[in-house]
Amino acid sequence: MKKFSLAQRAVALPLIGLMVAWVLSMWAQYSDLFLPQPYYSETGVMSDEPFKLSVYLVFAGIAIGSIASLLSQTLAIRAREEQGEENKLARAAHRFANLAVVLSLVIGTIFAIGTFMSSFNSYNGQGSDLGVHFLNVYLPIILTTALVVTVLLRAFVFRTGFEETTDGSKPKMSEAQKALGLGYAVPILSAAVAMIFGLVVYQVTQTNLQVWVWVIIQAIIGFGIIAGTGFAAKARAAKPAAPKPRTMMAAGAANLNFVLSIVFGAVVSIMAFSFGFAAIEKLRTWGEVPVDCKDVDCVSTPVISELNGVWLVEELLPAKVLLLLAVVGIYLSLTKRNKA
Repeated sequence: MKKFSLAQRAVALPLIGLMVAWVLSMWAQYSDLFLPQPYYSETGVMSDEPFKLSVYLVFAGIAIGSIASLLSQTLAIRAREEQGEENKLARAAHRFANLAVVLSLVIGTIFAIGTFMSSFNSYNGQGSDLGVHFLNVYLPIILTTALVVTVLLRAFVFRTGFEETTDGSKPKMSEAQKALGLGYAVPILSAAVAMIFGLVVYQVTQTNLQVWVWVIIQAIIGFGIIAGTGFAAKARAAKPAAPKPRTMMAAGAANLNFVLSIVFGAVVSIMAFSFGFAAIEKLRTWGEVPVDCKDVDCVSTPVISELNGVWLVEELLPAKVLLLLAVVGIYLSLTKRNKA
């Protein structure tokens, strides 16, 4: 079997990360089927908050996808250094790796904000053990923020490649790089601090966030943006390194094909996740609530069907095939169109 080149491996890594993320997301959706449904007692006390394994399964998928994108970027940079700027596949792999990193950052940010917003619509501190609530809400936000900041700095500020010292040693971080890193990190960290502050106030007071609390939250975010802008301006004012000469290329058709392949992959991937979630949800059947009920009897208890071959073939398999179609389509479109 022919050995995969660095550029081919760089294209394949984010796609492998996507498949792993899909599997973990499906397991997360399946685990949620067995969570007890919340209910209120006659005295208005809410049922206990269960630990949500699904939060960490989704986070693990995002983390694996992000790490795969970072490794892809490293391999793509090495491929461009070893094979030269004229190698089309190496350039395409580098662009694809950068796009995968950006998408992983966007997904991680959406996950953190979604966790923050969903906490206002569930339990609200009633029937919640402090440790369980911390594991379900606060810790995922902290972990995701750390992941986003690390990936962002590693991918676009402190990455290696395209700059070498004369003695072959590892180049030291310049003041411009430090400023640029702070310019990226400070706004994200301030937003995370603001979200956690808002959740603490909301849970402690058991009321909606008051006007002055929102003022403080926005002030924290605004301070982070202003500070980040200052650091970014400092980095921009630094003397840039001389760019390498680039060969001329007919970019129009190549860029169009690249964009179309990514759009195709994105649409089909979204369909794969949506159909997978819908397939798993079909395993849950809701019963009717009794007319005269008290406490837990007022909650419609769902019936979870067992996994069987018919369900796998008719419901879940189409979603898996869609995901494979997206992965294979993206890989072949990038490698074939940029073949030397």
